[in-house]
Amino acid sequence: MNMKILVAETISEKGIEKLIDSGATVDVNTKLSREQLLEIIGDYDAIIVRSATKVNEELYQKAAKLQVVGRAGNGVDNIEMEGATKRGIIVVNTPESNVVSAAEHTIGLLLASCRNIPQAHARLQERVWDRSNLKGVELLNKTLGIVGLGRIGSLVATRLKAFGMNIIAYDPYINEARFKRFGVEKKETLEDLVREADFITVHTPKTEETMGMIGKEQFKVAKKGVRVVNCARGGIIDEQALEEALKEKIVASAGIDVLVNEPNPTSPLLDFNNVVLTPHLGADTVEAQDNVGLTVAEEVISALKGEMVANAVNLPTIQSQDVEVLKVYLWLGETMGKIYYQLEKEKEAVERVEIMYNGEVVNLETSMITLAILKGIFEPVLKEKVNYVNASLTAKSRGVVVAESEETAVDNYLNLIQVKIVSKNKEFSVSGTIFGKGEARIVELNGYELDVDPTPYMLMVENIDKPGVVGQVGTLLGVGRVNIATMQLGRISTDNRAMMVLSVDSEISKETLQFIGNVEGVEKVRLVKI
Repeated sequence: MNMKILVAETISEKGIEKLIDSGATVDVNTKLSREQLLEIIGDYDAIIVRSATKVNEELYQKAAKLQVVGRAGNGVDNIEMEGATKRGIIVVNTPESNVVSAAEHTIGLLLASCRNIPQAHARLQERVWDRSNLKGVELLNKTLGIVGLGRIGSLVATRLKAFGMNIIAYDPYINEARFKRFGVEKKETLEDLVREADFITVHTPKTEETMGMIGKEQFKVAKKGVRVVNCARGGIIDEQALEEALKEKIVASAGIDVLVNEPNPTSPLLDFNNVVLTPHLGADTVEAQDNVGLTVAEEVISALKGEMVANAVNLPTIQSQDVEVLKVYLWLGETMGKIYYQLEKEKEAVERVEIMYNGEVVNLETSMITLAILKGIFEPVLKEKVNYVNASLTAKSRGVVVAESEETAVDNYLNLIQVKIVSKNKEFSVSGTIFGKGEARIVELNGYELDVDPTPYMLMVENIDKPGVVGQVGTLLGVGRVNIATMQLGRISTDNRAMMVLSVDSEISKETLQFIGNVEGVEKVRLVKI
């Protein structure tokens, strides 16, 4: 892989080794000044950072070759998304690399706070054997309220179910299927969750919406003696409101790993004996840091190779287990887009793209398949780079309306993707499906029903449906020394028209295509290359 990667902030040695093993040129320079970084960034195809380096418009303007920004960690506050997206630069992070560590630390703080473990330890260090005022509570049969049922929240739910806890959760952005998958009862409002929970943990990102989401109003309706844990971001549980709730004994104990003013230890929570605090240790394990380095290296390498990556921040979120399943659908979607471009030589500006997802495919991340279709449509006709990151923006900037719909029921197929591309004076349609274990098929082209296995070279011929046409086309291909692998025929009997799609082993010369086009009854001849 003839690519250059700059590692501008520290990642694990295992991550560095992974980058080097890919064959890329890897420069590790974690002490660059801003001026030095801007001076050299134009030489690199990828940059890996943590939280200190500002990846913004100033940098993008200097980074003519940049394809990938790798963030070794979860947050991307230091990376300007809009500038990356419009340039087709993929931004990847490592949100799952430390999820186990964060989930385990959450549970550790919960247990430590409800069993007074730090306080007991401190007494013994002072050589005092005293169990008074250290009586704790059990988790068995208690209700745990999880705010945010994402990666970390779901791991906490799974583990604490094993403690015999009743799990409820609030997350308006997670579908019903995920709640059922983890055996969690969904609460429609945050207040509903707070009223019922004996323990509350938060696992949401830091946004305007989530900052202070558990505050005075929530503590007013909370059970007396509730216990709270925050290993997400400082301020999601309002520190002043929590201070008051602790004073009023509404909150019996708290476990806090994150503070609003960190790394400055200025929180009022530091003064409470029944609050267990740690200095943002949620991801601070040997395994997590190795995972972060390895994961960001793997994501950057995959992105540079043009492969699908699960953790591309400026793409729809994909569960890692869904990536392999999605790959064949993405290839099919892009192929359908490319077929349109090559069949419709008489170009008109695309005005509308309508995509209908039918059957089992609706359970996948269909927005990614839509991006693949748009990439296939626009990439061949535009000089600028079109990829999964900027395909939607490309369509929007060209005034193309993209309409998506879903239908769970479908005749004849387990799944079906139907695409209609509308311009001022014509419509083009193509449909595809996936058979068995990842076998892609084109099953309809402009009304012709077919069963085409897309191959690198396909000859598509539209003709009057009459004897002799197929034979002459085959003969001319033989004369042109082109080998036919497969042939599919589709007919529209009401119009007396037909289409043949031939998979061939090589390119077809312009002369041979011209001869085929001159066959009586042939109306359109196109060589499609995938």
